[in-house]
Amino acid sequence: MWDDVQYCVQHPKEARCLNTTSNYVVLHGKPESGRNFLLSPTCRINGIECPFLEHADVANYWSDAWVNAKPGGAVPVRADFIGLGINSQTARQFNQLHIHMAGVVEKTQQQLHDLEAQKRIAISPGRWSQYLVFLTGTKGNRTYRALLLDSLNYNLFALLDKYVVSPPTTMTMAHQTLIVVPKKAGKDYTGDFYVLNSDESLHDGTDTCDELLVYA
Repeated sequence: MWDDVQYCVQHPKEARCLNTTSNYVVLHGKPESGRNFLLSPTCRINGIECPFLEHADVANYWSDAWVNAKPGGAVPVRADFIGLGINSQTARQFNQLHIHMAGVVEKTQQQLHDLEAQKRIAISPGRWSQYLVFLTGTKGNRTYRALLLDSLNYNLFALLDKYVVSPPTTMTMAHQTLIVVPKKAGKDYTGDFYVLNSDESLHDGTDTCDELLVYA
């Protein structure tokens, strides 16, 4: 993947380089479809475990992914419901940071709406680790920590490390998966975002975003 990123930086007009900027490149995922894209930084970052991602001046790759994937974006995901995700170190295939831009399991949006109405989703990052929910993915019910944010103007990696992973827990960033589900009301996105995290330390937890995202 890093070779692909470098190629697009050098040849930004090539058809396989869907959007090339100074900070990131958007590529097709595999298999190629209208709902399977990847956003990868133009600098060398292995993945979610890299401390560099928590620096205050790091690019906001989650916001960049949404700007591309949303309806009317540079590389819009052709799905009624859109999801963004990153896998843990153990679940990923490539050691170059990449955010999946894909569809999301259709019932996920309604499940999250219902959980929010029941006040079962954190509205403050400081309480993120305390709000555990079950969501139905492609392999059954999985446990996620659920947070609602009013925008993506936050460093999600830093929030995850500070409020979920850091001591006194024995968890590490390398084992985490992170998923963003833009909130939708009717046909329109509201500007709010459900942020989901899981890892295998949770009962029925998972270290991959693939169970909630739909690529084909």
